[in-house]
Amino acid sequence: MSTVAASAAVMVPAPRPSSDAAHGPVVDESVSAVLVVGEGQEVRYTRSRRAGPRAWLRAVVWLVEAGLHPKAGPWVLPVARDLAARMDYGLGFVMYDLEGTARRTGTSVATVKRHVQILRELGALAWRRHGSRANLNLPGRAYTATATIYAAVIPPVFDEAMGHRLAGSGYEARVCGMTVAGRERAAAESAARSEARRSRQPRTGCRSAARRGAGVRGAAPVDNSAVDNRSSKAREPHSLGRYHRSPEVQVESGCKDTSRERASRRTAPRPHQISYNSDGTRRTARQAQQGIETARQVRARVNWTQTARLRRLARVLRPLTDAGWDAHQITEKLHSWTLTWRPARPAEYIRARLARQATAEHRAEQADLAEGWDEDTVAGPLTATRPDLVRDVLAGLRTGLATYSARQAEQGLDDLTDAAAAADMAAFLTTTTGALA
Repeated sequence: MSTVAASAAVMVPAPRPSSDAAHGPVVDESVSAVLVVGEGQEVRYTRSRRAGPRAWLRAVVWLVEAGLHPKAGPWVLPVARDLAARMDYGLGFVMYDLEGTARRTGTSVATVKRHVQILRELGALAWRRHGSRANLNLPGRAYTATATIYAAVIPPVFDEAMGHRLAGSGYEARVCGMTVAGRERAAAESAARSEARRSRQPRTGCRSAARRGAGVRGAAPVDNSAVDNRSSKAREPHSLGRYHRSPEVQVESGCKDTSRERASRRTAPRPHQISYNSDGTRRTARQAQQGIETARQVRARVNWTQTARLRRLARVLRPLTDAGWDAHQITEKLHSWTLTWRPARPAEYIRARLARQATAEHRAEQADLAEGWDEDTVAGPLTATRPDLVRDVLAGLRTGLATYSARQAEQGLDDLTDAAAAADMAAFLTTTTGALA
């Protein structure tokens, strides 16, 4: 036993053994009961294994009937059945619902608390999450507290008594087999149940058995009482003739399941879908895999795309991935859209948004071409078609700068540096530039 579990367990006297499998649980004298307290009631530190609602309820019934807890009795079972009815079948988790359990079982809240405490001390319940009175501030509700969640577990004392062999330890342990004593016990319980079932069946006479007994030479006639089966009067008699008639199958020689006309018909082959890149080259398997991997990373980082299928998302992001964008750049672009709502079909929304963006860029390029805008020409030296007009403009700028500098000097607001900015500008405007050539 671990240090935590040893410090969280209290030994109590073992119950007296019973060998009647039909009337009560069989408890071996070597089986010792352990009451779990403290940290041993947590899922993290429990020595009990997890279980589903059906197996858990059978174990609880055995623990109660075995008398392993001094305060356990039949009154604990209604609370256990209520928990099992609301329990998750896969994980065995159940919400406490203190007031609801008390209302459904017809007991008080204090009684439910005591019974759940008994189940925890028996090692049949473990805390998965502790509840609190802190308000969760859920929308539409004034107050919602944090619920307590229990995990259904089966203590080692039950597995030891049943002869179960376990793989693993603690909460993640599982049953992997039976011991010899466990198989003998299971066989004895099965025989006892069969005997009890036969003893409960009523003994009824049979006319055919009486006739067979009377026909035996030297045998005394059998006087059986008539069978009073009133429920059989409302039943319909059996139908005459054979049962489960099925039509005979006509198999044509040479063909099994397909007619000759259909078998000789030539069907057109299904068109094979081939993906192409934007430049017209065929898309390779490596490119497709890289696109899917990029889409997987984008879907994990952008929350409103997580409902989209991976291959569909990779297909709509193909214009960006073909342009050399990585997952980080695509994520930044999608986040830049600043969506305050969740699209019902994220892949279709991305496709439409990228299509609108491509259309707008194409229209801008067409407008630039219509205006005669050329990037190479703009980036070259400045030229002018009317040099006289440019000289007049530069002369006006020179005169204006001289007047402005003189006014600033009169007010004492001229440049504080040694270099005269107005003189430099005037000298530049006086020189002949490429535009006036």
